[in-house]
Amino acid sequence: MSHPNSFYITTPIYYVNDVPHIGHAYTTVAADVLARYWRLRGRDVFFLTGLDEHGQKVQQAAAKAGIDPQTHCDKLAPQFQDLWKRLNISNDAFIRTTDTPHKLTVQRYLQELYDKQLIYKDDYTGWYCTFDERFWTEKDIENGLCPDCKRPVERISEHNYFFKMGQYQDRLIKHIKEHLNFIRPESRRNEVLGFLTTQKLGDLSISRPKSRLSWGIELPFDKDYVTYVWFDALVNYVSALEYLAQPPSLEKFWPASVHLVGKDILTTHAVYWSAMLMALDMKLPETIFAHGWWTVDGEKMSKSRGNVVDPNKMVDEFRADAFRYFLLREVPFGQDGDFSEQALTRRTNSDLANGIGNLLSRTLTMIDRNCEGTIPDMPQDYLEKESQKYRLLLHARKQLLTLGESLDGFFEDLEFNNLLLLITSRATDVDTFIDKHEPWRLAKDPGKREELNAVLYTAAECLRILSLYIYPFMPKTAEIIAEQLGLDINFNSPLLNQEIKWGELQGGTKIRKGRALFPRIDLNPQGAKLVSDATTPLQPTVAIPAPAPAVPQAAAPVAPAPAPPQITIDEFMKIQLKTAKVISAERVPKSEKLLKLQVAVGTEQRQIVAGIGKKYEPEALIGKTIVIVANLKPAKLMGIESQGMVLAAGDSEVRGLITLVEDVEPGTKVK
Repeated sequence: MSHPNSFYITTPIYYVNDVPHIGHAYTTVAADVLARYWRLRGRDVFFLTGLDEHGQKVQQAAAKAGIDPQTHCDKLAPQFQDLWKRLNISNDAFIRTTDTPHKLTVQRYLQELYDKQLIYKDDYTGWYCTFDERFWTEKDIENGLCPDCKRPVERISEHNYFFKMGQYQDRLIKHIKEHLNFIRPESRRNEVLGFLTTQKLGDLSISRPKSRLSWGIELPFDKDYVTYVWFDALVNYVSALEYLAQPPSLEKFWPASVHLVGKDILTTHAVYWSAMLMALDMKLPETIFAHGWWTVDGEKMSKSRGNVVDPNKMVDEFRADAFRYFLLREVPFGQDGDFSEQALTRRTNSDLANGIGNLLSRTLTMIDRNCEGTIPDMPQDYLEKESQKYRLLLHARKQLLTLGESLDGFFEDLEFNNLLLLITSRATDVDTFIDKHEPWRLAKDPGKREELNAVLYTAAECLRILSLYIYPFMPKTAEIIAEQLGLDINFNSPLLNQEIKWGELQGGTKIRKGRALFPRIDLNPQGAKLVSDATTPLQPTVAIPAPAPAVPQAAAPVAPAPAPPQITIDEFMKIQLKTAKVISAERVPKSEKLLKLQVAVGTEQRQIVAGIGKKYEPEALIGKTIVIVANLKPAKLMGIESQGMVLAAGDSEVRGLITLVEDVEPGTKVK
């Protein structure tokens, strides 16, 4: 195990010939969030990313351009380095596999394995994919195409060197079974175990003859061959520690805390890399986490479709922090997600502009107007003394501080979207508190000055704490919040190394109100698909059944609708109404109307899909006690199971949600 206070996070090294797209940004932003958080917690962090610059595609592209491969790589590398700067990526090192120290490290490990007789030469005939630069067996290919990229393969016979990977199969299976966090999420762990337990693991071809491929790292024991690009690339995780970090970095940081990868390269990391490390008598990484893929407007992203998302364009249109927020809020990390500019616009407006952005603006405007632009003083015991009046605030404050105590768990589990949901919900709590106490009304009554100060101080102090929570995700936003509050916070220091305390914002601090955090964006995405929602007039409940057929317009006047049939008390008693508390809420993708709610009904938790999305933002519902039909047969809406109905008022549109004024335990019967 690495040093207990260290944290080593890596992205894959990206292929230099690729144009940076949303997949590259996704992995790198996630790694950056982890790095920033653990630095706040006081850990010694090393964050590595970089480029894979060898291989046949680079050689061919350079030849086509009429330049040597190294010059070709030097021209392309800045497209990644510049993007990481624009996305506020805080990597400690950027490795390139053409670095001389990296090449020497790869050759040293190859020689070590050769000396151990773990590398041997043999004849090989197989189907070769130039794009993926790998061999496939007869059973792997499909109609003459590579099973991964679907491009044509060619049959090649040649001498090559092989790494005895197969002999590590049983040991690798044992390691995966004994270390539950080694491959995550669990579904990916099961995939790798399924692969290893149902077929024999073969040996790995780790060389290419120079006669076919010269752009690579030369084998130290045979000058006529270069090493296979994956053997070269995977070694970067160790070689970087030997020459890009301060010694003794290998002892401090290895094994890696987390390798972040896309699910398409999980096997190379979980199997190839693990076997290589075992052969070199080195420890395996603590976690290999494979996240999902992004589709675009429901379609697979590809150059031929012309739908590759350019992160630079997203930064230009939405700013870096909004794009970072969307990537980690939209879907649970590990699952596949669908990207559209419409969805990004909606998140930016609802979660950020209307959420924490509006909270900062209104708080500072009221302080500027009523306190001469200075954070008001607040007696330490005021809230406790007026506890009945400030019950809502005391609850919100407790929720905010409690969240700080559970941050480690969210980051250890990589539950980015759930954490962001809770953070934005806490901002909504503060907004609700402001609305309830109406500081604009208090300002008109000189006798309410102490209460006004308490409300405004509380809102500002909540914003200070929220800035600490959002910093890993939206570093620039956190810095602007602190700056506008008049604070000089060094976010590069271990601010979360100690328990977050209430009341550290000093009265008398001069605020520096500036531009809006997140200006609202017009919902007019180019090329986005607008998906129509099911529309059914709402009765007392708002879970939406299938849409009724359209009724043609009649020329004659429409007769008044008949009165609804009366029911008996026995029939009514069959309906089971209960109170439920909303735990979480989020929009159903491609629907403006549907929200997916997780609600507590007594000790039970249920999922309910409700058509209230045009009336309510998801975050505004967190913590509300609502009324549901508890004994309704489950039904699927847009493929999502709904286990009940939510009661609301309205005809064709929702006018209001039925909630309770008093605090009532979830699961209480409604009579």
